[in-house]
Amino acid sequence: MPEISETTLWIGFLVFLVTVLTVDLLVFHRKTRVVSFNEAVLWTVVWGVFAAGFAGLLYVIPNMGPARAQEFVTGYVLEQALSVDNLFVFVLIFAGFSVPAAYQHRVLFWGILGAIFLRGTFILAGAAIVHRFEWVLYLFGAFLLFTGARLFFKKDDDDDDEKIEDSRIVKFVRRFLPVTAGYRKEHFFVREGGKWMATPLFLVLIVVELSDLIFAVDSIPTIFGVTTHGLIVFTSNMFAILGLRSVYIVLERLLPMFRFLERAIAIILVFIGIKILIRMESFFGIPVPLGIHIGEGVSLGIVIALLVGSIVLSRVFPAKEEPGGHEKKDGESADADATKDTKDEAGTSGS
Repeated sequence: MPEISETTLWIGFLVFLVTVLTVDLLVFHRKTRVVSFNEAVLWTVVWGVFAAGFAGLLYVIPNMGPARAQEFVTGYVLEQALSVDNLFVFVLIFAGFSVPAAYQHRVLFWGILGAIFLRGTFILAGAAIVHRFEWVLYLFGAFLLFTGARLFFKKDDDDDDEKIEDSRIVKFVRRFLPVTAGYRKEHFFVREGGKWMATPLFLVLIVVELSDLIFAVDSIPTIFGVTTHGLIVFTSNMFAILGLRSVYIVLERLLPMFRFLERAIAIILVFIGIKILIRMESFFGIPVPLGIHIGEGVSLGIVIALLVGSIVLSRVFPAKEEPGGHEKKDGESADADATKDTKDEAGTSGS
């Protein structure tokens, strides 16, 4: 196969990104509705096939080859794992705001668009900084060690019990934007009484974007521990983000399977941090007698083993079901919540 320049790969991937998002919005999810579990599984597989196809393309391109393809797969798996951890927070956000299931997919779609822009900016800036100041990479390694250790030893009751809708950011937004008392179908803004008002769904979108921004602080240094190649870092991140909505719906049904996922992710962060630090040969010109390199094949194997192991342990030692608890059927909350939250919208326009 002939070589394909990196510029051509960049342009081709960006065209692909814009195309799939446009088709997704205007064709497959044009109308607001509840996405079923089976449909979410199908889309999760579709996005996975796209990622596998891109990895295969990298593999056969002479100027990329197996090494770049392996870096992409490792980065993609890592970002998927970290994204799953992020989705636990999305569950809490939607529950805190009592967001009807029919509207959650819309929030995640626009949240993904924001994440693509913000993460893309961070990645390109990070790649430029790392190439110019290599020692920054070792700071990333130390940061991942600290983050992984903190996450591993975090107690389950360390989370803040304060309702998300009472958070500082929501109160801050309410000071500057008039907000409707309830949801207005799938609209982020509506015109009522002759003036434009934000809806609670817009506040949810802001909180989702901010949570992704916070998680990017962990995920971006992690991918730089695998590779500093800008195209590989960017594409592995984007493919993981594209499948986020479908994975969220699947995860919501399979939460018990991921009881030990957070601990596995913590160990992965520590492993990547160590991997970065032990390959250090000098720091600010001072020789460091390490220079140990762990191959990407070994890294990928360790990451997959930890993720699979966390699922196996979760099945062997499942969480105890709360008394009186029952599993919510797919789409069950949508009808009840939509009935509760949808108000008379006569004379109301929105977007």
